[in-house]
Amino acid sequence: MSLLERLNQDMKQAMKDKNKQKLSVIRMVKASLQNESIKLGRDINEEEELTVLAREMKQRKDSLHEFENAGREDLAEGIRAEIAIITDYMPKQLTDDEVNDLVLAAIQEVGATSKAQMGKVMGAVLPHIKGKADASLVSRLVQQHLSK
Repeated sequence: MSLLERLNQDMKQAMKDKNKQKLSVIRMVKASLQNESIKLGRDINEEEELTVLAREMKQRKDSLHEFENAGREDLAEGIRAEIAIITDYMPKQLTDDEVNDLVLAAIQEVGATSKAQMGKVMGAVLPHIKGKADASLVSRLVQQHLSK
């Protein structure tokens, strides 16, 4: 079942259940997917769907961070619920250890020895973690390993 089919099915169920928040989030995600499709001028593939989902997740995590810093727990709670809904559509997330193993393998693969080669390592790792891990975690791990 494609992501769009799953979203349509879940949207119908959210309407039946009168779950306004889930319905709203699903509609936003569907709109983002459709906008991406229009921008590209064709149907989007699975990898592009992951990119859109990751972008939606990042926007909400950024909002959550801002709301928490501003002490707006009421707004932060709503964003947490949205993140939980979007998480259901994301692929299984990699553990920190799995990401660390990928980073170490990429460092060996490109033969990186200094922080100056961080871009090469990131370029090798990011395609493998797309939608499965946070790029900021990867960046932090690459910096850690290259600064040793």
